[in-house]
Amino acid sequence: MIATKAHTLKKILHLFVGGLFALPLINGCLSSGFLSELSFTPGIYEGTGQGRRGPIRVRLQVSPAGIEDIVIVSHRESAFPGLDAMEELIDEIFETGSTDLDVISGATLSSRGFLEAVENALQKAR
Repeated sequence: MIATKAHTLKKILHLFVGGLFALPLINGCLSSGFLSELSFTPGIYEGTGQGRRGPIRVRLQVSPAGIEDIVIVSHRESAFPGLDAMEELIDEIFETGSTDLDVISGATLSSRGFLEAVENALQKAR
């Protein structure tokens, strides 16, 4: 069956309008845990977490709006997959605006320790 232009446009409009009604529900579900909803005291804060091979220490630069910079100060994790996972998580924190992230497969303990360190530093900034 060949769809007419009008029929195709009607389907697109229906999907678009339906999506607009769903957007507040989706947004409400995703927004819990977002850093932009919290208030922080500007400054530089350090936090620690337990990685696979020992403590992971991070330094955060924080503004009232959230995290401006994340530096891994020290760790004893392997370069792969541990350090790679932590660097990937840094990117994800900035992309999502959240620290409520899944761990990186193959680097579970390093990921958990890194996220624990970031959360530890953020607790100091709140």
